[in-house]
Amino acid sequence: MLDKELAQIDGCYGTKYIQSPHSLSGHGAFGRAVGALPSGRRAGLALADGNASPSQGMDKKGITAVLKSAAKLDQIPMQGCLLNQKLYPSTLKTRDNLKKFVALIKTYLIDYGGKHIQFNVISRETLLDAQAHPENYRSLVIRVAGYSALWVELDSVIQDEIIARTEQIF
Repeated sequence: MLDKELAQIDGCYGTKYIQSPHSLSGHGAFGRAVGALPSGRRAGLALADGNASPSQGMDKKGITAVLKSAAKLDQIPMQGCLLNQKLYPSTLKTRDNLKKFVALIKTYLIDYGGKHIQFNVISRETLLDAQAHPENYRSLVIRVAGYSALWVELDSVIQDEIIARTEQIF
């Protein structure tokens, strides 16, 4: 519906507006400006990192439920429809789990019509240690929200948000 309304508005240089709901790293700054929410989110915390990503701690029924929920968005007319997930490292240690991982990605992108999914495969404990001892993690690269960054260069609000993401398992 929104895409049809936007298509009626003339943009500069004869272009038309389109949906582009991604926040990139704005979810930290935007969250600082938002008060407490009925969901239990406290005032000032980072918002969800991608427009298809669940809020931190709200994805309680597993990664399959997250994918099904994100797939309810009509992603075809959107640009920048982003879903971030964090996997516990042991989740990908066996060949069987790697096959499940590939099937999960195919299901989301092909069967459900998802456009973008990205993963961090790292434990909460490692991220907390990286926050406490950044000198030991100078080369740690993390997926943030549509881009990768060195952990040590991320704002603490964004680091906290990444730490708060649910660690999914299969």
